[in-house]
Amino acid sequence: MSKVEVRNLTKSFGDLLVLDNVSFDVASGEFLCIVGPTGCGKTTFLNSLVKIYDIDDGSIKIDGEEVDLRRHSLAYIMQEYSTMSWLTVRQNVQYGLKIKRLKKAEMEAKTDAALELVGLEKFRDYYPNQLSASMMQRVAIARAFAVEPHLLLMDEPYGQLDLELRFKLEDELLALWRKLGTTIIFITHNIEEAVYLSQRILVLTNKPTTIKESIENPLPFPRKVVADDFIALRNRVTDLIKWW
Repeated sequence: MSKVEVRNLTKSFGDLLVLDNVSFDVASGEFLCIVGPTGCGKTTFLNSLVKIYDIDDGSIKIDGEEVDLRRHSLAYIMQEYSTMSWLTVRQNVQYGLKIKRLKKAEMEAKTDAALELVGLEKFRDYYPNQLSASMMQRVAIARAFAVEPHLLLMDEPYGQLDLELRFKLEDELLALWRKLGTTIIFITHNIEEAVYLSQRILVLTNKPTTIKESIENPLPFPRKVVADDFIALRNRVTDLIKWW
Protein backbone atom coordinates (compact mmCIF):
# COMPACT_ATOMS: atom_id res chain seq x y z
CA MET A 1 0.00 0.00 0.00
CA SER A 2 1.18 3.50 -0.78
CA LYS A 3 2.05 5.66 2.19
CA VAL A 4 1.66 8.88 0.21
CA GLU A 5 -0.51 9.36 -2.88
CA VAL A 6 -0.18 12.55 -4.90
CA ARG A 7 -2.73 13.04 -7.66
CA ASN A 8 -2.86 15.92 -10.17
CA LEU A 9 -1.28 18.30 -7.68
CA THR A 10 -1.40 21.88 -8.95
CA LYS A 11 -0.21 24.96 -7.08
CA SER A 12 0.16 28.56 -8.21
CA PHE A 13 1.20 31.76 -6.55
CA GLY A 14 -0.74 34.46 -8.36
CA ASP A 15 0.05 34.11 -12.07
CA LEU A 16 3.07 31.88 -11.38
CA LEU A 17 2.28 28.19 -11.92
CA VAL A 18 4.70 26.23 -9.75
CA LEU A 19 3.40 22.63 -9.60
CA ASP A 20 1.69 21.52 -12.79
CA ASN A 21 -0.57 18.47 -12.46
CA VAL A 22 2.00 16.38 -10.54
CA SER A 23 1.15 12.74 -9.67
CA PHE A 24 3.22 10.04 -7.95
CA ASP A 25 3.11 7.53 -5.09
CA VAL A 26 5.52 6.85 -2.25
CA ALA A 27 5.43 3.26 -1.04
CA SER A 28 5.19 2.47 2.65
CA GLY A 29 8.72 2.26 4.01
CA GLU A 30 10.28 3.77 0.89
CA PHE A 31 13.19 6.23 0.95
CA LEU A 32 12.47 8.73 -1.82
CA CYS A 33 14.74 11.62 -2.75
CA ILE A 34 13.46 14.54 -4.82
CA VAL A 35 15.90 16.61 -6.87
CA GLY A 36 15.51 19.34 -9.47
CA PRO A 37 16.55 22.86 -10.45
CA THR A 38 16.66 25.52 -7.77
CA GLY A 39 13.25 27.09 -7.25
CA CYS A 40 11.33 24.41 -9.15
CA GLY A 41 8.85 23.75 -6.34
CA LYS A 42 10.33 20.98 -4.19
CA THR A 43 9.70 22.86 -0.94
CA THR A 44 6.28 23.96 -2.18
CA PHE A 45 5.30 20.30 -2.43
CA LEU A 46 6.31 19.53 1.16
CA ASN A 47 4.61 22.69 2.43
CA SER A 48 1.46 21.61 0.61
CA LEU A 49 1.66 18.14 2.12
CA VAL A 50 1.67 19.51 5.67
CA LYS A 51 -0.97 22.13 4.78
CA ILE A 52 1.20 25.19 5.15
CA TYR A 53 -0.06 25.95 1.64
CA ASP A 54 -3.50 25.29 0.23
CA ILE A 55 -3.34 23.54 -3.14
CA ASP A 56 -5.25 24.76 -6.19
CA ASP A 57 -6.22 21.35 -7.51
CA GLY A 58 -5.57 17.65 -6.98
CA SER A 59 -5.05 15.73 -3.76
CA ILE A 60 -2.42 14.48 -1.32
CA LYS A 61 -3.28 11.48 0.83
CA ILE A 62 -1.48 9.60 3.59
CA ASP A 63 -2.50 5.96 4.12
CA GLY A 64 -5.39 6.49 1.73
CA GLU A 65 -6.84 9.42 3.71
CA GLU A 66 -6.70 13.16 3.33
CA VAL A 67 -3.79 14.57 5.32
CA ASP A 68 -4.73 15.10 8.97
CA LEU A 69 -1.83 16.31 11.10
CA ARG A 70 -3.66 15.30 14.27
CA ARG A 71 -3.85 11.67 13.19
CA HIS A 72 -0.87 10.98 10.99
CA SER A 73 2.53 10.41 12.57
CA LEU A 74 4.90 12.66 10.66
CA ALA A 75 7.79 15.01 11.26
CA TYR A 76 9.06 17.81 9.03
CA ILE A 77 12.60 19.15 9.07
CA MET A 78 12.70 22.44 7.18
CA GLN A 79 15.56 24.35 5.61
CA GLU A 80 14.92 27.25 7.98
CA TYR A 81 15.64 27.04 11.68
CA SER A 82 12.51 25.87 13.49
CA THR A 83 13.72 25.92 17.06
CA MET A 84 11.49 27.62 19.62
CA SER A 85 13.48 30.46 21.15
CA TRP A 86 11.79 30.30 24.57
CA LEU A 87 12.67 26.62 25.09
CA THR A 88 16.02 25.06 25.90
CA VAL A 89 17.63 22.53 23.58
CA ARG A 90 16.30 19.71 25.74
CA GLN A 91 12.79 21.18 25.80
CA ASN A 92 12.83 21.69 22.03
CA VAL A 93 13.73 18.05 21.47
CA GLN A 94 11.04 16.90 23.89
CA TYR A 95 8.28 18.97 22.30
CA GLY A 96 6.87 16.21 20.10
CA LEU A 97 7.36 13.59 22.80
CA LYS A 98 5.20 15.61 25.19
CA ILE A 99 2.47 15.87 22.59
CA LYS A 100 2.56 12.06 22.39
CA ARG A 101 2.27 11.96 26.20
CA LEU A 102 5.13 9.55 26.72
CA LYS A 103 6.04 8.52 30.24
CA LYS A 104 8.82 10.62 31.74
CA ALA A 105 11.45 7.87 31.78
CA GLU A 106 10.84 6.97 28.12
CA MET A 107 10.79 10.63 27.13
CA GLU A 108 14.11 11.29 28.85
CA ALA A 109 15.70 8.23 27.26
CA LYS A 110 14.59 9.24 23.75
CA THR A 111 15.75 12.82 24.38
CA ASP A 112 19.18 11.68 25.52
CA ALA A 113 19.55 9.37 22.52
CA ALA A 114 18.56 12.12 20.07
CA LEU A 115 20.92 14.66 21.64
CA GLU A 116 23.78 12.15 21.55
CA LEU A 117 23.05 11.43 17.90
CA VAL A 118 23.58 15.08 16.89
CA GLY A 119 26.36 15.76 19.40
CA LEU A 120 24.49 18.25 21.59
CA GLU A 121 24.53 16.48 24.96
CA LYS A 122 26.62 19.25 26.54
CA PHE A 123 24.27 21.94 25.25
CA ARG A 124 20.99 20.50 26.51
CA ASP A 125 20.30 23.48 28.80
CA TYR A 126 21.26 26.16 26.26
CA TYR A 127 18.73 28.37 24.48
CA PRO A 128 18.71 28.74 20.67
CA ASN A 129 20.17 32.26 20.79
CA GLN A 130 23.26 30.75 22.41
CA LEU A 131 23.83 28.31 19.54
CA SER A 132 25.44 28.54 16.13
CA ALA A 133 23.35 28.21 12.97
CA SER A 134 24.39 24.60 12.38
CA MET A 135 23.68 23.69 16.01
CA MET A 136 20.14 25.07 15.76
CA GLN A 137 19.53 22.84 12.74
CA ARG A 138 20.87 19.88 14.70
CA VAL A 139 18.26 20.59 17.39
CA ALA A 140 15.50 20.39 14.76
CA ILE A 141 16.93 17.11 13.46
CA ALA A 142 17.09 15.66 16.97
CA ARG A 143 13.48 16.68 17.64
CA ALA A 144 12.30 14.90 14.48
CA PHE A 145 14.33 11.74 15.14
CA ALA A 146 13.15 11.55 18.76
CA VAL A 147 9.48 10.94 17.87
CA GLU A 148 10.36 8.11 15.43
CA PRO A 149 7.69 9.21 12.91
CA HIS A 150 6.01 6.95 10.37
CA LEU A 151 6.55 9.61 7.69
CA LEU A 152 9.63 11.83 7.79
CA LEU A 153 9.82 14.88 5.51
CA MET A 154 13.25 16.45 5.11
CA ASP A 155 13.97 19.62 3.14
CA GLU A 156 17.72 20.13 2.63
CA PRO A 157 18.30 19.23 6.29
CA TYR A 158 22.07 18.87 6.15
CA GLY A 159 22.98 21.73 3.84
CA GLN A 160 24.40 23.92 6.60
CA LEU A 161 26.31 21.21 8.43
CA ASP A 162 29.98 20.39 8.05
CA LEU A 163 30.87 17.35 5.96
CA GLU A 164 31.82 15.05 8.84
CA LEU A 165 28.57 15.65 10.72
CA ARG A 166 26.53 15.44 7.52
CA PHE A 167 27.98 12.01 6.67
CA LYS A 168 27.35 10.83 10.24
CA LEU A 169 23.73 11.94 10.17
CA GLU A 170 23.15 10.44 6.72
CA ASP A 171 24.29 7.07 8.05
CA GLU A 172 22.19 7.45 11.20
CA LEU A 173 19.18 8.33 9.05
CA LEU A 174 19.67 5.14 7.05
CA ALA A 175 19.94 3.16 10.29
CA LEU A 176 16.73 4.74 11.60
CA TRP A 177 14.95 4.01 8.32
CA ARG A 178 16.00 0.35 8.33
CA LYS A 179 15.14 -0.11 12.00
CA LEU A 180 11.73 1.56 12.04
CA GLY A 181 10.50 1.17 8.48
CA THR A 182 9.91 4.90 8.31
CA THR A 183 8.78 6.35 4.99
CA ILE A 184 11.10 9.22 4.06
CA ILE A 185 10.73 12.00 1.51
CA PHE A 186 14.06 13.80 1.30
CA ILE A 187 14.65 16.94 -0.77
CA THR A 188 18.20 17.81 -1.72
CA HIS A 189 20.24 19.78 -4.23
CA ASN A 190 23.16 17.43 -3.60
CA ILE A 191 22.97 14.69 -6.25
CA GLU A 192 25.60 12.58 -4.49
CA GLU A 193 23.51 12.72 -1.31
CA ALA A 194 20.40 11.58 -3.22
CA VAL A 195 22.26 8.61 -4.72
CA TYR A 196 23.79 7.72 -1.35
CA LEU A 197 20.47 7.66 0.52
CA SER A 198 17.59 6.81 -1.77
CA GLN A 199 15.78 3.78 -3.06
CA ARG A 200 14.28 5.99 -5.77
CA ILE A 201 14.95 9.48 -7.10
CA LEU A 202 12.33 11.80 -8.58
CA VAL A 203 13.84 14.34 -10.97
CA LEU A 204 11.70 17.45 -11.42
CA THR A 205 11.65 19.89 -14.30
CA ASN A 206 11.91 23.65 -14.04
CA LYS A 207 8.68 25.64 -13.52
CA PRO A 208 5.94 24.91 -14.31
CA THR A 209 7.13 21.78 -12.55
CA THR A 210 6.33 18.22 -13.57
CA ILE A 211 8.14 14.94 -13.01
CA LYS A 212 10.86 14.49 -15.60
CA GLU A 213 11.87 10.98 -14.56
CA SER A 214 11.55 8.50 -11.72
CA ILE A 215 14.78 6.54 -11.29
CA GLU A 216 15.09 3.36 -9.25
CA ASN A 217 18.28 3.16 -7.19
CA PRO A 218 19.31 -0.51 -6.95
CA LEU A 219 22.75 0.09 -5.43
CA PRO A 220 23.33 -2.13 -2.37
CA PHE A 221 24.00 -0.69 1.08
CA PRO A 222 26.46 0.40 2.34
CA ARG A 223 27.22 2.52 -0.71
CA LYS A 224 30.63 3.73 -1.76
CA VAL A 225 30.73 7.12 -3.44
CA VAL A 226 33.84 6.18 -5.44
CA ALA A 227 32.36 2.99 -6.91
CA ASP A 228 31.83 2.96 -10.67
CA ASP A 229 28.11 2.17 -10.45
CA PHE A 230 27.60 4.96 -7.90
CA ILE A 231 29.35 7.49 -10.13
CA ALA A 232 27.39 6.33 -13.18
CA LEU A 233 24.05 6.83 -11.43
CA ARG A 234 25.13 10.20 -10.04
CA ASN A 235 26.10 11.34 -13.53
CA ARG A 236 22.81 10.10 -14.98
CA VAL A 237 20.79 12.14 -12.48
CA THR A 238 23.00 15.18 -12.93
CA ASP A 239 22.53 15.10 -16.71
CA LEU A 240 18.74 15.10 -16.27
CA ILE A 241 18.68 18.32 -14.24
CA LYS A 242 18.50 21.36 -16.47
CA TRP A 243 17.98 24.97 -15.51
CA TRP A 244 16.35 25.82 -18.83
